[in-house]
Parts: sequence; structure tokens; C-alpha cells
Amino acid sequence: MTGALVRPGRDEDAEGFIRLIGECWAEFPNCILDVDREAPELRTLASYFAQAGGALWAAEREGRVVGMVGTRPLNNDQAYEICRMYVAAPERGTGLAQSLLETAEAHARVAGAQRLVLWTDTRFDAAHRFYEKRGYVRQGAIRILDDISKSLEFRYAKPAAGLVVEALDAAAAASAERRLAEILIACVEQGASVSFFRPLAPDVARGFWKRIAADVAANRRVLLAAWLDGALVGTVQLNLDTPQSQPHRADIAKLLVDPAVRRRGVARALMQRAEQTAQRLRRRLLVLDTLAGDAAEPLYRNIGWQEAGRIPRYSLDETGTARDTVIFWKEV
Repeated sequence: MTGALVRPGRDEDAEGFIRLIGECWAEFPNCILDVDREAPELRTLASYFAQAGGALWAAEREGRVVGMVGTRPLNNDQAYEICRMYVAAPERGTGLAQSLLETAEAHARVAGAQRLVLWTDTRFDAAHRFYEKRGYVRQGAIRILDDISKSLEFRYAKPAAGLVVEALDAAAAASAERRLAEILIACVEQGASVSFFRPLAPDVARGFWKRIAADVAANRRVLLAAWLDGALVGTVQLNLDTPQSQPHRADIAKLLVDPAVRRRGVARALMQRAEQTAQRLRRRLLVLDTLAGDAAEPLYRNIGWQEAGRIPRYSLDETGTARDTVIFWKEV
């Protein structure tokens, strides 16, 4: 864990902030910090955030600024922006970045934020991985900045609080691959009957989600994701790739919930949103299958799914034992 002190940022930290940002930008070609022409607010950054109704923090080690982050309200949908997030290279991997982000997110939630938004340069690959691991997904178009660095920025966002289920578009699905792979691996490790055996290799899990993202892009599949207090914790799919004679039908697939948050209503919320989505798309007949005795079977029955029958010895488990599969259906 980090030993750096995270404290409120001050205007007197200007020199440290400018140095830190300049060092981070210097890691990338043609990424130029021109304070006077393009970022004069860095001279009094704490005041700048205070005037915007937000807050600023600095991370300090031995009197030197080694990290920073700010947050401020946006003028729509009770959203807060996470911004000016930088960590000195020697401090990366120590937990400091996570501490700074959690500090800013907690402040935004207390202030009433329902959504968290951030922008990050398309060149900052490590930052993208960091944000994606913490539940942020790509959203909307790339932003083009008219600056010296000719910057292009991705927009990332996620729900801030509560239990929220949302559909992911192709960009969001692709950016969620890492986190969804973690959830899939954790579920398989707990014995979930989702067509994979343990131990599930990360590259295999990532490959699976890449294929799903491609289906989303082709409008063959709806991918739903669930967040619980800002953490991406579950997913389910609505497969729309049905035969021409079955335009009224869809398949429910891969209901997955992080084992760490089981029994908190996540699976039920995902299924309810899947049914609502199917209804909106005029897919009135839904079908799913699960291995007999699977942990999700009682849930399906409880929320009104009907058993159509069983197929004996449909699938093998890790031991090579043939297991029966139960077919469920529901009209919505």
C-alpha cells in the first residue's frame, strides 16, 4: 500500500502540480503542457475547483507532490467529473492511484452524484486499463481538443451509487472486457455452469468477451451490465440472433454475478432488465437453459420462468460426468 499522504490540494501546490503533469505528459510523444496558453488554472487550481463547486486533492511524499485528482459537478443528470488525475511514475502500483480515485468518487457520492464521468487521452493506455478495472466503460464519441498536443480523448463513465443495470454499446462492451473477464473467471472458479472449466485462463476469458463485443456491434446481441455502488459486478446477455421464422424470440445467456456480491439482488435486477429490454424490442418469448441443480435455477422459478423440460446428459462437468440441462421459457 502507498505511504504517500493524500490531503486537500492548495493553490500553493501549483509548482508541484505543474511539474507532475508535465512529467506524466512527457512520457508520450507530442504531448505538450503549455500552462500559460492552455491551462492557466493550474496556477491556482484549488481555487478553480472550489469555484466550480468541486474539490481537489494532492498526494505528498517527503514534501513532494506525487499525485493529484479533482472532481467537480457537471450540469446534467447529477453527474460529477473526475479530472486532473495524475500519479508520478515511481508511485504507480503502490495503491496511490486507487486511493486518489476512491477519495474523489466518495466526495462526489456524498455530494449527490448519480454518475461519474472522466475524459482520458487516447494515448494513455495504462490509464484506460486502470479505469476499466474500476468499472468505468467507454461512452460516447471521441472528443477532439484544439490544443498544441492535438489531443483526442475517450469519455468514460459509470453509475456512482446504488444498484444500476445498463445496456453496453459496442465501445462500452469492448472497454468492459477486462472486468467482465474477471467476473467470468471468478464465477467459473466457484463452479458456475457457464460452458467453461476451471482454471479459466485470462486470455480465454478475454477472447470470449471480444466475441460478445463483436456481436453487440453487429446488433446480434444486447449486453447488460450491473454496477453496485460504482463497481461493475454482473452481466447478462440477450441473444437476438434468431432464425427468420422466430423474430419474436430471444435467448437469455451468461447470467454472471461476482461471487463477492451474491445475494444482494444483482442477478434479479439483471434478469428484470433483460426481460424489459426484450419487451421493448418486441421479443415476447424468452428461452434459457441451465444445468440441473445450478445455483440460478431457484431464481428463474421464483421470477416466473416455466420449465419446458430436461435434456438428459446434455453437458459434461469438470469430472467428465454427464449432467442434465433444464430448459426454461417465459413470455413477456
